[in-house]
Amino acid sequence: MKIVCTGMNYMPHNNGHADTLLPSGNPVIFMKPDSSILRNRKPFFLPDYMGRVELGSQLVVRINRLGKSIAGRFASRYWDAVTLGVDFTAIDVRAALAAQGQPWELSKCFDGSAVIGDWIEKEDIDDIQALDLRLDLDGKPLQSDNTRNMVCSVDRLIEYISGYCTLKTGDLIFTGTMAGAAPVSIGQHVQGYIDGRNVLDFHVR
Repeated sequence: MKIVCTGMNYMPHNNGHADTLLPSGNPVIFMKPDSSILRNRKPFFLPDYMGRVELGSQLVVRINRLGKSIAGRFASRYWDAVTLGVDFTAIDVRAALAAQGQPWELSKCFDGSAVIGDWIEKEDIDDIQALDLRLDLDGKPLQSDNTRNMVCSVDRLIEYISGYCTLKTGDLIFTGTMAGAAPVSIGQHVQGYIDGRNVLDFHVR
């Protein structure tokens, strides 16, 4: 199983980061190892040696069949469920690596850095590009948006990614962080919603 992640896929999030270039047409893609997966309701243990760690929530799509070079018009056949996930980033680690001109994957791929919630099956979704997403931190709204505001749609992401690497059953696609990403601290409670349905719930330890 692989975890394919998307960067810069909501304009409000991009506009809030002065050092972020807006995408020119193709999705911005990076990956996380399967060891970064953290299942819903298990606590996220904040690494005390990484400095500031920030969370960003996003729609996650589960791939259900083998596919290579998938045409966008057929992309909807290749996923069977969605959930809300959290992409954790070690901000200080990323800055240090970037200052040295090094790739900054280590700031993204540490254990527990990809949280996934409970799955909503495809048949229970009317339109994947019209889902209301929301993340609450300690009971207060932190992030919210609708998937209609994605720069690259889910179909486009599947088409683009599969042109470079074969998608396999069980692969996950994180589709991009909404505006409002924020640092976390020990003791905080994270809850996430898709169309008002609570699908994500965990504590930071």
